Amino acid sequence: MAKVFSYAEVSQHNTPESCWVILYGCVYDVTSFLPEHPGGIKAILNLAGQDATSEYDPIHPSNLLKESLKRGDVKKLGTLDASTVPSPTSPSNTSASPTPSKPNLQHLLNLDEIASTALQLLSPKAKAYYHSASDDLYSKTLNSTVYSRILLRPRIFLDCTTCTTATTFLGHKVHLPIFVSPAALARLGHPSGERGIAEACNTFNAMQIISHNASQSPEEIVRDMPESMVFGWQLYVQNDRKKSEAMLARIRHLKQVKFICLTLDAPVPGKREEDERFGNIGAGAPVPSGIQAAKGTAKVSETSASPTTTGVSSPPPKKSNDSTAGPGAGVGRSLFWGTAADLTWRTTLPWLAQHAPKLPIVLKGIQTHEDAYLASLHAPQVRAIILSNHGGRALDTAPPAIHTLLEIRKYCPEVFDRVEVWVDGGVRRGTDVVKALCLGARGVGVGRAALYGLAVGGSEGVERVLEILKAETETCMRLLGVKNVDELGMQHINARAVERDIYDGPDNLAKATLSIGRPKL
Repeated sequence: MAKVFSYAEVSQHNTPESCWVILYGCVYDVTSFLPEHPGGIKAILNLAGQDATSEYDPIHPSNLLKESLKRGDVKKLGTLDASTVPSPTSPSNTSASPTPSKPNLQHLLNLDEIASTALQLLSPKAKAYYHSASDDLYSKTLNSTVYSRILLRPRIFLDCTTCTTATTFLGHKVHLPIFVSPAALARLGHPSGERGIAEACNTFNAMQIISHNASQSPEEIVRDMPESMVFGWQLYVQNDRKKSEAMLARIRHLKQVKFICLTLDAPVPGKREEDERFGNIGAGAPVPSGIQAAKGTAKVSETSASPTTTGVSSPPPKKSNDSTAGPGAGVGRSLFWGTAADLTWRTTLPWLAQHAPKLPIVLKGIQTHEDAYLASLHAPQVRAIILSNHGGRALDTAPPAIHTLLEIRKYCPEVFDRVEVWVDGGVRRGTDVVKALCLGARGVGVGRAALYGLAVGGSEGVERVLEILKAETETCMRLLGVKNVDELGMQHINARAVERDIYDGPDNLAKATLSIGRPKL
């Protein structure tokens, strides 16, 4: 018979030598797991001797606890006597703003309004993680603003009665040239999580790439979805390759997953200061006085649990001998714990061919024409590339996908014939989608937009995001005189203002090819 503990008994075990937590009404000893926790020792010790369910549940797949118990990392001790839990104390001054009511989705007319509404609804932790980007946010900002510098060229006296946004990805039919990019920890924004995003994508027959760091297991996300639906699974290769190989073995059994998306633009985490500040300070703790925001951003409130804007200066680094320091501050940095930084063309693609032999590979994070060219040499194993700077969350001042798209057109247009080219980052309008397609992209990914839609209205909120983008894309195509996405081309845009900003040096293709040895085509 399971032992029943009082809350007072559990609360005494709050040290690195004896660390207990309460999850879902049960008591667990996590002492031996402390050094292995991806979020670091401190993240668990902050909740030691307490009920950690509300912190644990939104960011961990449901099967993770069971797997930890099986490995012996975590030990179940018994159950909690709920009658012994102390009543929450109310602060003397309750001046907090009331929680915003759920909005009418049809009153939100564009993605910016959805994002603004979501940021009012999200918890401080979720807002800090979703909204954050690296350093001075230059790449994050340019991802969006670059589209406004490309002008459209409408044609007249053309029948625009019918219009379709249908296309294919890797030969699979979809109804939208828009897909959901891998975006981690969706349950931070809404309980339905990545499954809720999948349900919305199913409604629109749109493609979804499941994040390696999803808050639900891939099996949960695709369960009962039609086999014709197109999913990709994002892979961050782990230092412990056996963990990655075990996951690839699981993915191979999911018929809805049509490809592996190997993410390469973040072998190490970027410096996302908004997320890191929340991780360092913690929920409910005041921001230290005297902290000034970076140029171009608002000042940080001295009583806020997290900054309301990005770009604030970073706190002093942790000392390397701090026994409670984890692999880094913030949710984003914690997710990279254990991620391999030693991937190469020569070693990683053969390894993938061995462990995912029947699944096409999509390389995410291409940011130069040289790497796009090298990727194309590895066709047909590599079937597509995603031009992306990780949503501005890795290396700040890295180019937006549009710049890389123009580089490829200038230096190695044969890439478009060898692999499909997808783009990611900064898309806020259907006109953005059309401009990318005109430049040669087969599809356009949205990440934050899907998370914000989820936060606003669950699966229906994501449907609203896709509905808006689809309608705006169709309107733009009709006004250009185009009936389907295959008709879109350079004749429909004027990109001269952006072309002036792209790389203008030697093509480096011969040198790049020599560096890896030319693969067989």
